[in-house]
Amino acid sequence: MDKISRERRSLNMSRIRSKDTKPELKVRRLLFSKGYRYRIHVSDLPGKPDLVFTRKRVAIFVHGCFWYCHSKESCLDSKIPKSNSDYWSKKLQRNVERDAESLSRLQELGWRVLVIWDCETGDDELLLATIEKFLVAT
Repeated sequence: MDKISRERRSLNMSRIRSKDTKPELKVRRLLFSKGYRYRIHVSDLPGKPDLVFTRKRVAIFVHGCFWYCHSKESCLDSKIPKSNSDYWSKKLQRNVERDAESLSRLQELGWRVLVIWDCETGDDELLLATIEKFLVAT
C-alpha cells in the first residue's frame, strides 16, 4: 500500500521530467564552465542523447539510477518499489531495453557513447576527469 495519497502521488509523478533534470544540468554546467560546447537533446539521433559533441561523434546520456535500474551494488536509488512491483518492474525493464537499443543503434552509426549515472554526479572533479578522459580518447 502506498504511504501517500493518490493526489500527492499524482503531483509527485507529474513533476518528474525527462530532460533538464538536476544531474543533467549539473553535468552541462560543469562542462560549459570548462569551455566545452555541445548540443543538447538531438532528436535525430537514437535515444535523443542529453549532450552531443557532433565533431567528435560523442553522445553522453545522464541517467537517473531509478529510471534505468543502475546495477551498481552501492547505488540505493535503483531499487524497485515494493508497492505495485509488477507494474514498476515491467516499466523499468522496458526503459532498460529501450536504452540498450538506442546505445546499440548509436554505436552502429559510428558514435561513441558515455553513460553517466545520477549517483556519479556528486564529485565534480571525478566527474570532469571521467568525461575528459572519454572525450580525449576520441
